[in-house]
Amino acid sequence: MIVRREDMRTEVRPEMRGGQGEVTIRHLVQCDDQPNVRFIGEMTIPPDAGIGDHRHDAETEYYLITEGHGVVLDEGEDHRVTRGDVIVTGGGASHRIRNAGSADLKIIAFIVTY
Repeated sequence: MIVRREDMRTEVRPEMRGGQGEVTIRHLVQCDDQPNVRFIGEMTIPPDAGIGDHRHDAETEYYLITEGHGVVLDEGEDHRVTRGDVIVTGGGASHRIRNAGSADLKIIAFIVTY
């Protein structure tokens, strides 16, 4: 299967999970018929925006930072992240992320269920 960029659905979510600003999501694959995968997408977070605190029960979310700089809450502490870093959150843990730079923060996100 090949999914062409022009066929990917894009949406804008204001105040995603209680965060600030708007997050643009490009759904790379529609996961309705993909077993054990709830989401695969590219998220673009502009400066001063972010995704609010949320939990991952019975699933694991992976963030691959592809552009920009951010601050992620992981295991109760804020950590700076940048291009090439991967954040893994699962097993009932929670996290949040915000753009801490002056350019867009881009993330490829995967949510795998178990």
